[in-house]
Amino acid sequence: MQRRQFLIRTAALGILAGHPTALLADTASQRERLFATLKNARTERDGRIAENAIWEWWVSQAPTPGVRDAIDHGMKRRESHDFEAAETAFDIAVREAPSYAEGWNQRAFARFLRENIGGALSDLEKAVELEPKHFGAWSGMYHLLMRMGRPEAATAALTRAVEIHPWLKERGMLPPDPDAKRPLVEGKQQEL
Repeated sequence: MQRRQFLIRTAALGILAGHPTALLADTASQRERLFATLKNARTERDGRIAENAIWEWWVSQAPTPGVRDAIDHGMKRRESHDFEAAETAFDIAVREAPSYAEGWNQRAFARFLRENIGGALSDLEKAVELEPKHFGAWSGMYHLLMRMGRPEAATAALTRAVEIHPWLKERGMLPPDPDAKRPLVEGKQQEL
């Protein structure tokens, strides 16, 4: 199965290599389809499936194989709790592809884990500047801003994240709002 997917992707890249505008058009339409699927998910499971597809798509948008390698290496280092090496790898991604939002988002997470709250917040701000629908970056901002004692700004960031991703796990952290159109949070008596 993996071999078949590899061959399909390789053939598609070969076809698109001669037509870079087709790649851009497909990327934009694919992005819109992914976010529409997420926004319209009717169940938590469907929301998770759509969320995972978007995360995979964000990572796949690395503009060069070198940037993708840096992202993959940084994620592996982070999973191994080597946060310094993870940040160093994400530094490479950000330096080589400053317009790649996921590089900034990934580095923000590594910086957060290293207690560099100001650096992490700055990276998340850049990530949402580049990708305004980056619910992960908006959610990360919530956590950082709460930690910084800025609950109003934190709530605004999380509200934005939930507007993009109604099934976001952190949605239950928002204050009750009877006018909000959010899915029920399992285990809660009220709709949040």
